[in-house]
Amino acid sequence: MRKHASKIFLFTMIAQALVFSIGCEGTKKKSEVTGWKYNDPKWGGFERAKFKDQETGPGLVFIEGGTITLGAAENDVTFDRNNLKRRVSIPSFYMDETEVTNFNYLEYLYWLNRVYLNNPLVFKKALPDTLVWRSKLSYNEPYVLYYLRYPAYRDYPVVGVSWLQATAYTEWRTDRVNEMILAREGLISLDVQKSTDDNYFNTEAYLLGLYTPSEKHRLRDYAPGAKDRSVRMEDGILLPDYRLPTEAEWEYAAYGYQSPEYNENIDVKRIYPWDGLTMRRTEPEKERGKMYANYMRGRGDAAGVSGNLNDGFFFTAIVKNEDFLPNDFGLYHMAGNVSEWTKDVYRPLSWEDSKEIAPFRGNVYKTKIADADGIYEKDSLGRIPYREVTEEENAKRRNYKKSNNIGYKDELEDPNTDQKYEYSVTSLINNTARVYKGGSWADRAYWLTPGTRRYLDEDLSTSTIGFRCVMDRLGDARKNHK
Repeated sequence: MRKHASKIFLFTMIAQALVFSIGCEGTKKKSEVTGWKYNDPKWGGFERAKFKDQETGPGLVFIEGGTITLGAAENDVTFDRNNLKRRVSIPSFYMDETEVTNFNYLEYLYWLNRVYLNNPLVFKKALPDTLVWRSKLSYNEPYVLYYLRYPAYRDYPVVGVSWLQATAYTEWRTDRVNEMILAREGLISLDVQKSTDDNYFNTEAYLLGLYTPSEKHRLRDYAPGAKDRSVRMEDGILLPDYRLPTEAEWEYAAYGYQSPEYNENIDVKRIYPWDGLTMRRTEPEKERGKMYANYMRGRGDAAGVSGNLNDGFFFTAIVKNEDFLPNDFGLYHMAGNVSEWTKDVYRPLSWEDSKEIAPFRGNVYKTKIADADGIYEKDSLGRIPYREVTEEENAKRRNYKKSNNIGYKDELEDPNTDQKYEYSVTSLINNTARVYKGGSWADRAYWLTPGTRRYLDEDLSTSTIGFRCVMDRLGDARKNHK
């Protein structure tokens, strides 16, 4: 009797599941609010594209967001008091597994040199400053001459790149990845020979209809009387932009905190990105004593003793090798090797003003430039030009009035300026001072804790700063969640 009842119960559950699944499928075929059918010209042609989940872009690792206490985990030996503890939530995102390498950047330079035939200044503007390796009392000329281009260094992090150059790289990478996806899906043919100056694939220009590639296949257009069309953002085929990480995203990713059990607490507090409080490995025994990161151990000690070097690198290191383990998110060199640019503008007390979700300082709200008829045009470099939104356009907004919010909540000393910092007179802080995080090959252990922060003007570069890219996670914060 019990077995029979169990079978009836099981059958009932299966039947209910089938009805539920059929019902869900039905909602995908017609509107839940009007009953009108989707993807049907007879019903107006409103389209619901097939979509499962956001694709992970090339080179990226998924970083599931969460709550974390950001801020300095070490004593404030510099007495800056610029990163006190505060608890925030970081939405999920994707981040490069490694720092951008010399070879990655050379691909970018090659593309610029090939495409901008009539505008060589674009290529020259993107060149890293190889002279950053020079030091008045060191012989570093081999790095000046060979580091960027010699094959032995192809898998080492690119340096000598300013914040502005790194940002331009992220924009280029967005377009190349989206162009690749359209070609991979059989939608377009690559027009590499036709890609010159202002005529090449740019994601925004393509979506606005200002660039038409050689199309191999077009998507069906369900609008009445239409036949086919190009890809739209609503199709979910193109990826969001690559960009630099915010300071909060970078610090969150560096710590690598995860709580696999169902609870709402992080049971440990790390000083460094690895699971522990020391700079050397203890397990396994054959690895005992090896360094977790590439950094300056002490005065004059960059790599250890001959015959048993700690990591084998006196300056930068290969971005992904067995000497340095990834953190719990699978990210390499989130401490040591090179410091990394973030998206934020530096302020000593940003922590006081930051929001509890996705904190960031540096918002400048812009809009595309259109002519009097509302038509957009590409500029001489094939991009869509932008301008800052005016206060008149924001007159009825409640969440912001000014488009430039970099200096928001600064203590104003001069009513005619939006910042209190008189650059080069009272401070080196201004609206172009960008935060960089993480210690480098030339730094002591103090700077390897993710809570420390420094800044440099956005058009400057050094031999110790590189970068990596991130991408927004759209939709469910949990990847592959059902």
